[in-house]
Amino acid sequence: MSDTTAETARRAAARAKELGIKHLVVASNTGTTALTLAEAVDQAYGPDNPSRPSISCVTHVTGFRNPGEQEMPQEVRERLHSMGIKVLTTTHLMGGIERAIAREWGGLYPAAIVANTLRMFGQGSKVAVECAVMALDSGLIPYGEEVISLGGSGRGADTALVVRPSHAASFFKTAVLEVVTKPRKGAE
Repeated sequence: MSDTTAETARRAAARAKELGIKHLVVASNTGTTALTLAEAVDQAYGPDNPSRPSISCVTHVTGFRNPGEQEMPQEVRERLHSMGIKVLTTTHLMGGIERAIAREWGGLYPAAIVANTLRMFGQGSKVAVECAVMALDSGLIPYGEEVISLGGSGRGADTALVVRPSHAASFFKTAVLEVVTKPRKGAE
């Protein structure tokens, strides 16, 4: 896990409390980052505070690393559910059928262009925006509300954004309202 995860989660929980944000979205392949965020929310709000935000966890799609394999162990998924954390496993917004076409025949397609443009702000920014839209499309968060979404580069979280996501079909109405935290990214 990234050494920035706990601090990113702490900042996200604190900012959610300051802004009165009711929903957090977190990318978490194994569940570890989601558990870290839940701990940060407990510290910021207290475990039984009725104003605590909900947490939605977006995982890698099954088969992301190996065909038919899910990276999040079932016992972790069950633990997250028992804590009230909603878990979403589905095709990634920017990696669906277009990725298969690009792998098979080459080329660059609109979703990849959008993903690469967001990566200019860092991989975590791309992941945070993508996961917020996926959570909205899946009905885990309400339409029209600001959320804080956390993403990262590999394992863990290094970026937290205040986002008002729109549905995939109206993706360009998504608004990144604030950068809570993100790593400094230089030209590579």
